[in-house]
Amino acid sequence: MRKLLFMLALLLGAAAFAQATVSPQGIIVNPKPGDLRVKVWVDKDPGRTGNAVYQIGEKIRISTTVNRSAYVYLFNINADGTVDLILPNAYDRNNHLNAGEVRTFPPRGARYEFTITGPEGANYVLALASLRPLSMGDLTDIRAGKATVRGLSNLSRKLSIVVRPVPNREWASDALRYYVGRRVPPPPAVGTLDISSSPSGAKIYLDGAYRGRTPLQIGVNPGTHDVKLQLPGYQSYQVRVQVRAGQTTRISPRLMPVVTTGTLSVDSSPQGAEVYLNGSYRGRTPLNLSLNAGSYDLELRLAGYETFRARVQVRSGQTTRVAPRLQPLVSTGTLEIYSNPSGAQAYVDGVLRGQTPLVLSLDAGAHDVEVRLPGYATYRTRVSVTAGRSVRVDARLSSVKATLDLFLNTNAKVFLDGYPLGTTKNGRLTVKVDPGDRELVLIATGYHAFVKTIHLAPGAYSRISISLSRIR
Repeated sequence: MRKLLFMLALLLGAAAFAQATVSPQGIIVNPKPGDLRVKVWVDKDPGRTGNAVYQIGEKIRISTTVNRSAYVYLFNINADGTVDLILPNAYDRNNHLNAGEVRTFPPRGARYEFTITGPEGANYVLALASLRPLSMGDLTDIRAGKATVRGLSNLSRKLSIVVRPVPNREWASDALRYYVGRRVPPPPAVGTLDISSSPSGAKIYLDGAYRGRTPLQIGVNPGTHDVKLQLPGYQSYQVRVQVRAGQTTRISPRLMPVVTTGTLSVDSSPQGAEVYLNGSYRGRTPLNLSLNAGSYDLELRLAGYETFRARVQVRSGQTTRVAPRLQPLVSTGTLEIYSNPSGAQAYVDGVLRGQTPLVLSLDAGAHDVEVRLPGYATYRTRVSVTAGRSVRVDARLSSVKATLDLFLNTNAKVFLDGYPLGTTKNGRLTVKVDPGDRELVLIATGYHAFVKTIHLAPGAYSRISISLSRIR
């Protein structure tokens, strides 16, 4: 229970010390004010209209009051951003006011005065009141009568840090604007024109002035405005709109094309091809068509020839000519046959067509291919030939093994080209080996080594009888 009450006290304390905020105008604001109030005004504007005007060289007096006894801090923010410290100052360090007391600076008979020095523009007087003294050491220089920051927003942000330890019910702020030199009215609030079109890319003219292309957003002064859109090939679009401050007015017309005609002249070689525009049959070549300006999909079809397709542009008042040479339909393809080793006989559909490497022109379709070379296994495959394309066959031929049958007068280790084949058993060894001229070596204990080159024909059976000589 004690732990729960302690955490509740922490939460209530955090809420009581909510941080100050800075308004969009840059003025420090108490988010949860109490009953403390502070007011500030200048001698030319006791009614606090915010429109008082002082000329450079004039004197100004600044007044403030609080409804409860409090410590008051006054700042003057000049148009150039410099900040003057009004209270406390080097001549009057007492900034504690009683409830209902009105203090004016400089007071009557003071040893100092405030003179307007410029620059011209809007100035602000900012008052900050607190029931407890505030630590301003890092923010103000009382002797110089200045603050260490520039600008109303920066000053307010620094003051927000100064008042952070103070509960919100114990501080309050106020601000008043006045002008130096002349009253500069704030710029009028603007509205927004959101302009698009279908199709996009149209030129935008606002009140006769070019502003860009659609889509585009434009900030404009409130009131009536003339908008004109122009896009080649489309009718101009004009409208008068009423724009209100802070609101967006949308304009999104569908532009109407300018309907004009041109001529499409279509021919072909050979002639007599069927003409299709956007999928619709229009006649046979040669053919002249009067069409609305625009783009069209053109097809020419003729038996025995490839279909011709193109996208054509018809322009107003002009003749567009199209006269293609039609390409005959291709019914054959290419077969390329290679082998390793080369020089093999190539058979297509059982017919000998030559030796590899070989290039053949064949009818489109499936074909049986055989590649034969003495001493090698026959290579077989089935290929599909596509019209107008090439297909390749690479035959890697496998040699046919030779049979070596050895008969010896003793058991010996057998080597062929340096590789061991095994040991004879009861003087005999039969093995399958690659054909060709091979070096045969026989080694037996107590016998002279036998070395001899033998020829083994592919697929042949070779019986070799050898009598090894004893070592004496």
